[in-house]
Amino acid sequence: MTVSTPVLTRVTAVRRSVLTGAGVCLLSFAGFWIAQRLAAVSMIDLMVYRAEGRTVLDGLDLYAMRATRAGLPTTYPPFAALLFTPLTLLPVPEMRTLATAGNLLLLVGFVHLSLKLAFRDAVKPGAALWVAAVAVWCEPVWTTLRYGQINLLIGVAVLWDLTRRDGHRWAGAGIGLAAAIKLTPALFAVMLLITGLLRFREAGWNPWLRQATVAVGAFLAATVASAVVLPSDSHRFWTEIVFRADRVGRVEGAANQSLRGVFARVLHTVDPSHWWLPVATVVAVAGLAVAVTAARRGRTAEATVACAATALLISPISWSHHWVWCVPTVLLLLAHGRTEWAVAVGVGFWSYALWRVPHGAVERLELAQNRSQMVLTAIYPTMALGMLVYLAVAGRKEPARGDYAVAKE
Repeated sequence: MTVSTPVLTRVTAVRRSVLTGAGVCLLSFAGFWIAQRLAAVSMIDLMVYRAEGRTVLDGLDLYAMRATRAGLPTTYPPFAALLFTPLTLLPVPEMRTLATAGNLLLLVGFVHLSLKLAFRDAVKPGAALWVAAVAVWCEPVWTTLRYGQINLLIGVAVLWDLTRRDGHRWAGAGIGLAAAIKLTPALFAVMLLITGLLRFREAGWNPWLRQATVAVGAFLAATVASAVVLPSDSHRFWTEIVFRADRVGRVEGAANQSLRGVFARVLHTVDPSHWWLPVATVVAVAGLAVAVTAARRGRTAEATVACAATALLISPISWSHHWVWCVPTVLLLLAHGRTEWAVAVGVGFWSYALWRVPHGAVERLELAQNRSQMVLTAIYPTMALGMLVYLAVAGRKEPARGDYAVAKE
């Protein structure tokens, strides 16, 4: 069979685009790797993960453990510690190298799924490589790799679910397992459950309910399995540790980009609960309303970004590296044709502005910030609130889509 010239030309153009994107991405990643090594990054969270795995293997008290010179405790559910046990098999230098390489690959996957989410079937070949080459330099991604964090793994698990075809057997499992590792992603299951229940009145059993059910099942399976293997640690976590947000770190720290952190800095207090709790409740309800409304209209990208923003805003602690969800946010704005807004949000996340103010654990400098400093250390929550308002307004103007899934496989 003879292949026509236009087809050959298109194949050649696609191949050239992918190869060029791969070259640019590798060059950017190499520069990033060198920059991180020159900065002597500690990958301190990765060291804590390794210590958790070692503690499990040694049969010691997981939540009495303190790791690194900073004396950092375990804050995740026991299931996470079980997953961290393979880290003990490698020497520290090799573990750090493998973790960095793995996170860079996860970034490409996260970008690919974000593009699929935002642009549906209009993603050009090699686009993920070009975007990843830029995204690797934003503050949340830089800090994720600096600490050896698992944010990109969580993001990929969630987006894998939300970009599956309608009725996919395992859609929801990623969200459930992500929530078993780190509780915040559970809000995506809540969004799916509420959407499914609202649709149940009209159409009975539906994909949203199915996905929420799978998510809950995966979460319970992982949690129960952890309780069987680590009964004492599981009991302590679910009856005590889960309620102690203070174990995670200083609420007023500049890196805490949640509403609670903002209120702590604005009110100059380490306990802003009397303001934070009612505001966080309102934001949770409003944010979920935006997400559910978008999901019911078949706009999964908008629902995902709204839910992610809501989860990060209302969490007691949302470190700056948790905000890797800036990647699908910027891409969604571009998909909406809001180029200027996308650039503005991108500048916010690529500016490292929150670190341009006095900060420190010993002196607790953030408790004495002036107004301009408060603005800089509230930049992520401010953009997230603005995004929720935009999605709420835009959702009223845009027509609904008939399909459930963002992309068909």
